[in-house]
Amino acid sequence: MNRRNIVMGGAVALAAPGAVAPARGAETLKAVAFAGAANWPFWACQQEGFFAGENVDVSLDFTPNSIELARNMMAGKYDLALSSVDNVVAYNEGQGEVDLGAPSDFISLFGVDNGLLSVMASAEIADIKALKGQTVSVDAMTTGFAFVMREILARNGMNENDVIWVKAGGGAQRLEGLLKNEAKATLLNTPLDLVAEARGYRRLARAREVLGAYQGIVAMVRKGNVKEKYAALRGFTRAFHAGVQWIADPANKEKSIALLTAKMNGMPRPAAEKAYERLLDPADGIYRDLRIDRAGMKAVLDLRGKYAQPPRPLADVERYIDAGFLEAALK
Repeated sequence: MNRRNIVMGGAVALAAPGAVAPARGAETLKAVAFAGAANWPFWACQQEGFFAGENVDVSLDFTPNSIELARNMMAGKYDLALSSVDNVVAYNEGQGEVDLGAPSDFISLFGVDNGLLSVMASAEIADIKALKGQTVSVDAMTTGFAFVMREILARNGMNENDVIWVKAGGGAQRLEGLLKNEAKATLLNTPLDLVAEARGYRRLARAREVLGAYQGIVAMVRKGNVKEKYAALRGFTRAFHAGVQWIADPANKEKSIALLTAKMNGMPRPAAEKAYERLLDPADGIYRDLRIDRAGMKAVLDLRGKYAQPPRPLADVERYIDAGFLEAALK
């Protein structure tokens, strides 16, 4: 399977047929994301004209890994990233995978989901303990999803030295590596986990069931750019919220599934139907109100305090959130 097909058929920044173009003079916004659930509302915004309705012209690129994402955000190549909130925390605390050349000022504007993470493994791996001595892939060793994997291992009586770690990049890259047998297990978010499951791979654990609350994807920006790009960021947030409401409306179920199958070329229809149910689970799916889960943020900080080097307790969840932005944007 080609990685671009796993992500969205290669149509990275193209509007869907029939999408409404923004008016001339629209606010512009450059966004970047990983493969995963957060992109479904984005595609709905393109298709249904929600960005155009907010007079914002948005482009979307995909990143191969969190290192490139952080570097490009610091360099000003992008205005907004749909990213794990742990990237905000890690780089602001000087614990990121690489030195960005200057202190970062990343901040979270709104939340998308709890990560929707599952440990997916080759069919012959019966359970988490069977991963001992096997290769496990992660994006980067010092950012959040790697800590999630380490904690899942720990709660099954294992430590980080019991497996062989491979840095493989973002979800699409990790899925590709799993399919090529370059790793025996990895963490995948929905709907990538369902692509793997449809191809016979085994779900060993859902992170939510092991860890409880966890804040996953957020809209990440540089704090210093919020004022300058406020109109565009507000328009993006309002449109994204409308996109979430559109896919969650039962009247749009068929169109929503069709949109997902069109963009995720590696996903068969039954898997797309499962993704629809999983992503729209009221208790455990995409956040309808775009909240940032404070209990989930505490879990992120607790894992970082436990596994980051040097160990340092982190307690102030508000330090990584622009608390007033979402309410003001949705008024």
